[in-house]
Order: sequence, then structure tokens, then C-alpha cells
Amino acid sequence: MSKSVQSAKDAWGNDMPDWVLILAEKCDASSQVKVAKELKRSTALVNLVLNNKYTGDMQAVEDYIRGFFMNKTIACPSLGEIPANDCHDWRKKAQKFSNANILRVRMYRACTSCPVNQKDH
Repeated sequence: MSKSVQSAKDAWGNDMPDWVLILAEKCDASSQVKVAKELKRSTALVNLVLNNKYTGDMQAVEDYIRGFFMNKTIACPSLGEIPANDCHDWRKKAQKFSNANILRVRMYRACTSCPVNQKDH
């Protein structure tokens, strides 16, 4: 068994979610640094998740892993089927209105009334 997978299994035990296993396998296939860069997240975040010590928004991390590595999609009322990680990014941007471009305005309106976004609150 590879190092990251073993560390994750030791930290999570039988409760390890499937997406954490995928994250660990991706890290073993390359490195935590490379996986973190792919996800546009810090190496510390990846390490803390693998070791079940992350105290931040675990649902956001799960969205990223499922969207980026597991091809999970969300039915966006404005854009159609999009990766779960993209949905999370748009929901985060929609927390504050910006008229920087027409897409940001459109997505602000879509995200603020979207049922996926409503369950986050």
C-alpha cells in the first residue's frame, strides 16, 4: 500500500470517505504538492484532509475532489451540467455581488436562487 493511502486509512479508519481515498491515490500517483496545484489549493490543506485534521469547510474540499477527480457534475440553472468544483467556485463568488462582467452578474442571480446554494445555508 502506498504512503498517502496508508496514512489516510490510519487517520480515517473505516469511516474514510471514497473521495479521500481518491485524493490519497492521486497523491501517491504524483505528489501532494502536484495534486494541491491541480486543485488550486494548498499542500497543507491536502495533507490535513488526508490526515483527518482539516478543520475548514470539508464539504468544499469534497466538492473539489468529486468535481475535479471523480467527474461529479451539478445541474446549474444557468450553465447546464458543470463540474461540482466549478459550482462551488460560482457559489463562493455569488456571496458578494460584482458587476465585473455579464457572466458574474448572471451567475450571481442564478446562484443566489439555486437550490444547491440554499442547502449550504
